[in-house]
Amino acid sequence: MKKKADEKPKVVVLRWGHRHRDQRLTSHVALTARALGASGFILADMTDPKVKETIDKVTDSWGGDFLFEMGQPWKKVVKDWRKNNGVTVHLTAYGENIQTSDVMKRVRAAGKDVLVIVGSQKVPAGFFSESVSDFNVAVGNQPHSECSSVAVFLDRFFEGKELSEDFLGNTKKKIVPQARGKRVVEV
Repeated sequence: MKKKADEKPKVVVLRWGHRHRDQRLTSHVALTARALGASGFILADMTDPKVKETIDKVTDSWGGDFLFEMGQPWKKVVKDWRKNNGVTVHLTAYGENIQTSDVMKRVRAAGKDVLVIVGSQKVPAGFFSESVSDFNVAVGNQPHSECSSVAVFLDRFFEGKELSEDFLGNTKKKIVPQARGKRVVEV
């Protein structure tokens, strides 16, 4: 089912692969997803309570509704997502270049909820197939961090509008932008 013109699509980031040494980077991928407009994050095939605790603390203090799930097999997540008429986007250095192709226009034109798949290690070849990924998108065709891929993809997808989002409602803290120094207020 397509979204109405004024309805913001739901974007969820699925992280595949996570080694103990990746704990901090996985947290950063989830925090980036949250800050740049994603609705949620799924750590597939495993659990890591410390990562969940970090994301839950940030969401509790800084607001917003952010789904965090873990432990589901990635194949089931992808299958269920597609069954519910969502599209899947695999972020990979080997995909269609986000800058030099019209891939973002096509992703947005689908008008559907988006599952963004990002790996932490070499992904199985099946991730590139039509049965898993509707789109294989490259944020530049050079090796780089999955955190940067998620950031650039979300910024392009939401056309920069997510940068002015206010996490009102259940916010406890808010940063007050200023030219110098740091100012955080309790809300």
